[in-house]
Amino acid sequence: MEYIVPVQFYSLVFYHIVLLVVFGMVLKLYKYGYAIETLGKRDLASPVLLLVILLYMGLRPISGKYFVDMGIYYKGFMNFAEGKELTDRNDYLWYAFVKFCSGFMSAKVYFFTCAAFYIVPLYKASKNWLYKDSYVVFLMLVASFSFWGYGTNGIRNGIATSIFVLGLSYAYKNRYLHVGLLSLSYFIHGSMIIPLSAFILSCLHKNPRTYIIGWILAVPLSLVLGSRLELFFMSLGIGGDRVGYLVMTGLDNVFAYSGFRWDFLIYSFVPVYAGYYYIIRNNFDDKIYKQIFNIYVIANTFWVMIIRASFSNRFAYLSWFLMAIVIFYPLFKRRFFRYQQFNLIYFILLYFGFTYIMFWKYELQN
Repeated sequence: MEYIVPVQFYSLVFYHIVLLVVFGMVLKLYKYGYAIETLGKRDLASPVLLLVILLYMGLRPISGKYFVDMGIYYKGFMNFAEGKELTDRNDYLWYAFVKFCSGFMSAKVYFFTCAAFYIVPLYKASKNWLYKDSYVVFLMLVASFSFWGYGTNGIRNGIATSIFVLGLSYAYKNRYLHVGLLSLSYFIHGSMIIPLSAFILSCLHKNPRTYIIGWILAVPLSLVLGSRLELFFMSLGIGGDRVGYLVMTGLDNVFAYSGFRWDFLIYSFVPVYAGYYYIIRNNFDDKIYKQIFNIYVIANTFWVMIIRASFSNRFAYLSWFLMAIVIFYPLFKRRFFRYQQFNLIYFILLYFGFTYIMFWKYELQN
């Protein structure tokens, strides 16, 4: 794969592959519509999409220049391969995984394995929730703004969130897998303490109205208090050494300046409004969805309060990885609109449209 696509064009080709798939999905919805909770034809599109994305991402060239943190992961893998002992007790499960892989894998196989642990849980979670109607939700997870970046750059964080999503999909199905996978995500990346805490809080208090009000109040609070909130959370040590991202430089030009990010605040508000529309205005009473929505709002509220920080995307992602589920899941459980298939088309185009525009914004900055 890497010999066919030059590394400097690798991300460009990925976004255009997804663009073609999205347009294909839109044309199919326009022509044939869709049935809610159908048990009709076998879903072949989801495994094909899984295979294509897994091969493309998993077999990418090893490059720290174009995939940034991939170079750091490569160096860590090679250190273990050369006999370095496992001494870092932070995120022990991750480092144990890398040491295990380095004992018998090449670096290319290791990165392919990482891609599998990132993508396959999202595919499986989509299946757990929606069975044969899972394709659109899985496609939207792939088409998400953060998907490519956290599969090729912030690899460990991406895997941790995918394991978390898989854990959520076993709610009311398998208690041990549900709790076990959620817990495992923390030992892969300590920043998962934020969505994990949101999960625990959502179990204790289930009313979405409370969390929506909290999110709204967090906006003026962040505007007034600004950097004092960042310093407060740093003093608490939330997410361990991950709070260092609040003050570090480098990494990601899309988030490379501080200030109140109204663009990303509006982006984050879309799922908040979607959940409000589904749950409160239309009485969508789905226990699984309510909890996922609550987790999103709680975790995103934390980000809103530190929104001014440079590279706060590392914290925004701790809620954004649930965005596609919050927006699209209910549309395959109940009819909310008279012409729901056309509304779904608009939502898909807008959702991926933001991803595509942000990709080009980043490309032009470089």
